[in-house]
Amino acid sequence: MRSRRALKSAGALGLLALTATACSGEASRLGMPEPISDQAERMLKLWQGSWIAAFAVGAVVWGLIIWAVLFHRKRSDDLPPQVRYNMPIEILYTAVPFVIIAVLFYFTARDENFVEKTTKNPAVTIDVTAFQWSWQFDYMEKDAAGQEKKVASTVGQPVAPNGPAPLKPVLTIPSGKTIRVRLHSNDVIHSFWVPALLYKKDVMPGYVNEFEFKANKTGTYEGRCAELCGVDHSRMLFQLKVVTPDEYAKFIADSKAKAAGGAQ
Repeated sequence: MRSRRALKSAGALGLLALTATACSGEASRLGMPEPISDQAERMLKLWQGSWIAAFAVGAVVWGLIIWAVLFHRKRSDDLPPQVRYNMPIEILYTAVPFVIIAVLFYFTARDENFVEKTTKNPAVTIDVTAFQWSWQFDYMEKDAAGQEKKVASTVGQPVAPNGPAPLKPVLTIPSGKTIRVRLHSNDVIHSFWVPALLYKKDVMPGYVNEFEFKANKTGTYEGRCAELCGVDHSRMLFQLKVVTPDEYAKFIADSKAKAAGGAQ
């Protein structure tokens, strides 16, 4: 009786702890930042689902361990019944892990295809060039002939040796629009990472990586290089600024006017 009471008490405490944790929005993200894009939302759900599966498997395993400890303690010198060569149990041992892995593989592949999907005509295309140790953002548009041309550009200042960190370059995008980011490197391997997107992509010399996303929340979010790229890697920072479509149109128009004024 005592062992059963202890088991019930432990289960109740565990359920209470899980319920209390689920009440907090930040805790429910299990260490992930608040997502700001459709793709990030999908990845967060995959992350949460994986943890739920892990908790479920862990609960079953620990329940079986505790059950064996409490109800199969040594009471005599008699050898307990043996279950080796039990075909149904061995099939169960094999089938259950296979099913768990297959389910996790399916959802991972499904969400990976969603996150890596690109469209034929994104609303905004931005060429991101990484270099030691800053970023360049080139905003591209198609002319009447369908040829791409650069209409605006933001270039960060490289970190001076032993000098103060320069201002972070800002990547400005409109909310609710499909954004294509094309990644280039002039020197070594870098990595484009915005934690709020729950995504990062390698930037490799001689190869163009690209991805798309749709940001749904306006605001300014921190970004950085996530690949050790040299002595000032830790200061290779930038910001992602998500604005309304009208504010983005004004930003592009102002950039075009400034470029036209400089060319005269």
